[in-house]
Amino acid sequence: MSDEVITEEGEEELPPVAGSTIAYLGPVAPHWDIRADSGDVTVVDEFRTRVNARLMLLPPHDPQFRRNKERVNRDAERERIELIWDLGDDPNTEDTSTRPLAPIT
Repeated sequence: MSDEVITEEGEEELPPVAGSTIAYLGPVAPHWDIRADSGDVTVVDEFRTRVNARLMLLPPHDPQFRRNKERVNRDAERERIELIWDLGDDPNTEDTSTRPLAPIT
């Protein structure tokens, strides 16, 4: 007997039950904000508890962060939660907090 996993070809992927965004807040703890974007809020609340346990004191540059991020991604996949990471390092997003204000005339 082998330990191979047998998957059915006709197996269809189920739609997500919720959507969540995990945003990096900055270098001062707590570093992360986990928001429910859509779907079942209770599912995201339970997910938020598990994510906080994995990421609470880890900034993105910490070596442990990469391993825990993969664990969070697998957890979201198992729970059918669509996950968006906002690490604040995307050059296509504009950071309005550092933009100078327009002069008052």
